[in-house]
Amino acid sequence: MSGGAQNLVISLGAMQLARKIPFEDPDVLLYVRIGYVSVQLIVLAIYYYVSTQVKKKNDLTVLKYVEPPAPMSGEDGKLVTTTVRDYDLQQTSAGLRGVYTGVAMMGVMHIYFKFTQPLFIQSLMGLKSLYDAKIVQIYLLGKPATGDLQRPFKVASMFGAPTGPQTDAAAIAEAEKKVGKKDD
Repeated sequence: MSGGAQNLVISLGAMQLARKIPFEDPDVLLYVRIGYVSVQLIVLAIYYYVSTQVKKKNDLTVLKYVEPPAPMSGEDGKLVTTTVRDYDLQQTSAGLRGVYTGVAMMGVMHIYFKFTQPLFIQSLMGLKSLYDAKIVQIYLLGKPATGDLQRPFKVASMFGAPTGPQTDAAAIAEAEKKVGKKDD
C-alpha cells in the first residue's frame, strides 16, 4: 500500500473512531486537547533530536543533484550542490515547518471555528507523518540511507512513481553547462 493510500485509510479510520468520541463532554475534550498538544510536542522534540544528531554526525560528503523545475513552468531544473549535513538539516527544517503550519491551521479550526474532531485525527496523522519522514527513519530508527532513503529523497507522487531530483551524471553535467553559460 502506498503512503497516500495508507494516509487515506488511517484518516478514514480515525474519522470513524472520532464519531464515537463524545466531544461535547468537557472532560473528554480536555483530554483530546492534551493528547493533541502532547503529540505535537513529541514530534517537535523528535525533530530537535534529529537535528542534533545531524549536527553531531557532521557528514560533509558533497551531494550534487538537479532539482526538478516547478510543474508547467517551462524552466530547466536547478543544479544544487550541498553537503549531506546541510541537506539533512534542510529536510528537518521542512518537517518542522510542516508541524508549525499544521498547528496553526488546527488552532484556527479549533479555536475560531470550534471544530473538535480534527484534533483527534491530526494527533494520529502527526505520529504517522513523523514515522514516514525519511530523515527520522535514518537518524531515529537507524535505517541505512539506501534505496528509498538515499539522498536526495524522492517525493511520493499521487500519480504513479515517486518523483524527485535527478542524480545521474548526465543531468548534472547538463545543468553545470547551463550554469556556466549564464556566468559568461
